[in-house]
Amino acid sequence: MEDVRRTIDWVNGAVEIIDQVALPGEYRTLRLTTVDELIDAIRRLAVRGAPALGGAGALGTALAAFAHDDPAAVRGDAERLAAARPTAVNLSWGVSRALARLGDGADAVLAEALALLDEDERLNHEASARAAELILEKCPRRPLRLLTHCNAGRLATVGWGTALGVVWHLQAAGHLEYVLADETRPLLQGARLTAWELAEAGVPYQVLPDAAAAAAMARGMVDCVVVGADRIAVNGDVANKIGTYGLAIAAARHELPFVVVAPSSTVDPDLTSGESIVIEERAPEEIATISGIPVAPPGTNVFNPAFDVTPAELITAVVTEKGPMAP
Repeated sequence: MEDVRRTIDWVNGAVEIIDQVALPGEYRTLRLTTVDELIDAIRRLAVRGAPALGGAGALGTALAAFAHDDPAAVRGDAERLAAARPTAVNLSWGVSRALARLGDGADAVLAEALALLDEDERLNHEASARAAELILEKCPRRPLRLLTHCNAGRLATVGWGTALGVVWHLQAAGHLEYVLADETRPLLQGARLTAWELAEAGVPYQVLPDAAAAAAMARGMVDCVVVGADRIAVNGDVANKIGTYGLAIAAARHELPFVVVAPSSTVDPDLTSGESIVIEERAPEEIATISGIPVAPPGTNVFNPAFDVTPAELITAVVTEKGPMAP
């Protein structure tokens, strides 16, 4: 896992990403040379995942700094970039961090963005290692059966992973039996991306419908639920992919640990609770069609939130690179 290509990087004056829309059918990279191209990639989820979006925000700000001599134009591009997806705090955080170096010139903005990429890999490695230790303390059974939701692996970060980072640690130590990966409707990040990563790493896994997760718990197939996060409030409430809240309720019913893994940059220090988190709502076509084929009557009204908020009382621990977070 240490030597695989980064999900997002700066290569010869452009942002290069692994195109996650194409997976698992095709592995391809995209070269993005303008902020508008990067914004489009973010909105259509070619690059996604809170830590990876932090990298995108920083690198996109570097693109703007090299494209414009006028600082106001750079800030305008940065503002549009930060607003591309509203729920994940890392995107605006990455923009702000790189933009703070604008007064020192475009090279300084890029240097800060590249430092952020290196830091993301290191911090996620540390956070997932701490989470793995905690899970081993909470779960006496060996080897472990983990259930996860959406994709919180290297594709959601610069190059290691949060929830799946835990999997890489446990697999290397010989403490993992298998991973159950929720398919994660409607865009199937679990079936398309998490399963792809697990197969690539040689980890035993099964994909299951989101609606089957509680049944798997009831059958004794799960020792722990581990997920990533898109925004964390200071009281410990967590915004993550839609369906996470329901998983937490089911885990509480079956007395299973529910562990959230994320870098500390995902904690929003200005957010006292999850009630104030802006939840992105996506296009109705994502629900009403599958691969362009209608699966609902024409004109059907659709509720399609991309995320939900899990209250802190349902979470066993939120683990960052600093260890379990104290609300």
